[in-house]
Amino acid sequence: MTVILGRFLFRHRNVLFPSAIALTFVPGPEVFSAPLFAAALGALFALAGQAVRALTIGLDYIVRGGRGGQAYADRLVTGGVFAHCRNPMYLGNLLIITGLAVAADSWVALVVAPALFLFAYHCIIRAEEDYLLAKFDGEYVRYCERTPRLAFRLEGLAGTVRAMPFRWRRLVVKEYGTPVAWITGLALLAIINLLEDPGFEPSRHAIMGLVGIVGVAAALWLFARVLKKTGRLAGD
Repeated sequence: MTVILGRFLFRHRNVLFPSAIALTFVPGPEVFSAPLFAAALGALFALAGQAVRALTIGLDYIVRGGRGGQAYADRLVTGGVFAHCRNPMYLGNLLIITGLAVAADSWVALVVAPALFLFAYHCIIRAEEDYLLAKFDGEYVRYCERTPRLAFRLEGLAGTVRAMPFRWRRLVVKEYGTPVAWITGLALLAIINLLEDPGFEPSRHAIMGLVGIVGVAAALWLFARVLKKTGRLAGD
């Protein structure tokens, strides 16, 4: 049943991330008493997730985009960050969503958004594992034995990074939209919480700063998109 549900969710996985972001806006009892503290702590989680995604894409990136709405892999990628975690992109996304849920400063968002996101990814991972085991058999079994599914093994990470060229052009082409999405979401959550804060008046500078951060992120997104569309980031 889990594999069947995972196959269904895999076909619609592109809506999971924005749906989870939307869930972080569900109001609820406060977790922290200071909105800016919640935003700063949430940003740390999100930045950790973004770092995992960036390293994954920049090093030995996996080609498993799916074919016909089903999982697909032309080779079993075990190098780069995949030597430290079997599903680093999913881990990165989960950290980002957790960061946004923390920034929301809502117990409902903090419990519901990461939990549902984790359940969806659990099902997708099980479906992908079913496919990979059937295609790569013993090679995949040995890979699973030495590499954690969703945890991240830090041992040897520095050596992994030094041993491989970092494809920064590929990173920009494939990833320029993700940071803008979560930065905008986190800033909006922080602004909403500040506006609801009884001490709103002293927070005007903080709100303007958050708006400025979104503006810079949007400008960088536009710059990266122009570079991509004009082909100036090709060849990496």
